[in-house]
Amino acid sequence: MREIDVQKLCDEAKFGKFHLLLLFWCALIIIFDGYDLAVVGIALPSIMRDMGVQPTSAGFMVSSALLGMMLGAVFLGTVADKIGRVRAIVICLLLFSVFTAAAGLTRDPLMFSIARFLAGLGIGGVMPNVVAQMTEYSPRKIRSTMVTLMFSGYSVGGMLAALVGKAMIENYGWQSVFLAAGLPALLAPVIFKLMPDSLAFLVRTGRSDTLRNILPRVDAAYVPQQADKFSLFEKDATAGSPIKRLFAEGRGLSTVMLWIAFFMCLFMVYALSSWLTKLMAGAGHSLGSALTFVLVLNFGAMIGAIGGGWLADRFDIKHVLIVMYALAAVSISLLGVKVPVAVLYFLVGLAGASTIGTQIVTYAFAGQFYPTAVRSTGIGWASGVGRSGAILAPIVIGFLVSQALPLQQNFIAIAIPGVIAMLAVCLIKVRRTHEGNLASATLPEADLA
Repeated sequence: MREIDVQKLCDEAKFGKFHLLLLFWCALIIIFDGYDLAVVGIALPSIMRDMGVQPTSAGFMVSSALLGMMLGAVFLGTVADKIGRVRAIVICLLLFSVFTAAAGLTRDPLMFSIARFLAGLGIGGVMPNVVAQMTEYSPRKIRSTMVTLMFSGYSVGGMLAALVGKAMIENYGWQSVFLAAGLPALLAPVIFKLMPDSLAFLVRTGRSDTLRNILPRVDAAYVPQQADKFSLFEKDATAGSPIKRLFAEGRGLSTVMLWIAFFMCLFMVYALSSWLTKLMAGAGHSLGSALTFVLVLNFGAMIGAIGGGWLADRFDIKHVLIVMYALAAVSISLLGVKVPVAVLYFLVGLAGASTIGTQIVTYAFAGQFYPTAVRSTGIGWASGVGRSGAILAPIVIGFLVSQALPLQQNFIAIAIPGVIAMLAVCLIKVRRTHEGNLASATLPEADLA
């Protein structure tokens, strides 16, 4: 009888058709997720005009989805380690598709906020699950690249929202871009049937036949035998509460610092996603021009995510993140300076690369930091706690906009969290295991990265 370490097998596998298909499905889900998230920022000026709401009230309307995202990330990230990741992903897909479409049928701020809150449960819940999914099944040598490639779909979704929004809002009204978001719900049965479940879940529930079917597709060199026994050779793979284990094995301080980094980065991301169009329009740019800034922001995010992932697989991912957060603080601060339009587009692209792109690399970092058995829980809690920054951002910036402050001061307020996130990442203690995986532990100082 052979004992197969399923995570080691996935770590050492070569990239193949299985990984490409998994990347496709996970990226497609993130594209839908990114569209649903960005569509409010695109339509916000039209919604404010149609419903007659002021900037501060609009900030609360945007933040209703972010409150849902916080709860969804924590609850649906944690529950996935119990019920299986595929079930959790499908539930999230249905939530954000159906209720984003429902928001387009509302006519008052309260009902809009309720629909966006329910959609937010799915938007927030799906992120930790697809990150954990790609982290588990990706070959170790290209793990960060795979996760960030997948998450670049977030930027594609944002650009799609800007492109669709520019045409549809002018011709059919802001409601049309929300109704279009209901279409991905049709793919839920397909994803449920085709996507493999979490390795830890399959091992824990004794799904040996399922593993014998999946693992040869992951690694063609593996030939299954009926007597094979499957396991996860992780020190803390089974014992204890998933939430308590986020603070075990020397992870306490690093977990808190990771939460702070998520909070600060998500503050920057959602401040820009929610208010960039309005701020640029207020600075004298037309609606079409302001929407073009959103396209540039998300294009930059895609470049930053893929480039950041590529760098993270070749250098220390922690050091890559420190540099990216520093770039975020600098580039956002400069957005309020009067510069030629071409330079402004470059700065917006750099801001996208170093905020949305950095957030994606931070997800990859969190996915590698936590062990397989609590990976969804770890990412979910980091994302969930970070969502409080996302909730505050539209409200805080909305308040600043209502005070008619100089443009530069608005952007400096968005940039300061980048400095705090950079300092938090500096305090995270990580090491490499003998297998080359990222981990944390109370080791001698020489072993700490």
